[in-house]
Amino acid sequence: MFKNADELLAFVKKENVEYIDVRFCDLPGVMQHFNVPAATIDADTLNDGMMFDGSSIRGFQAIHESDMKLVPDFDTAVIDPFRAAKTLNM
Repeated sequence: MFKNADELLAFVKKENVEYIDVRFCDLPGVMQHFNVPAATIDADTLNDGMMFDGSSIRGFQAIHESDMKLVPDFDTAVIDPFRAAKTLNM
């Protein structure tokens, strides 16, 4: 849907998106996600990736090596029609 972070952020602002829900699959193939307030996201964060605790995800990392980075795929972004608050999934 978007080619880069700037396009995505312009859409977020124009459409008053409240949250960005970042989704990924763990090793067994189960969808995982984290939800971030859209107002806290900037282009650098989207381009550089978002840090998260990999030890919380089955099959990823042990607690002592759990810092992981997730870089979102802008092309997969869509508005979630089922959320009460306007949310962009990607």
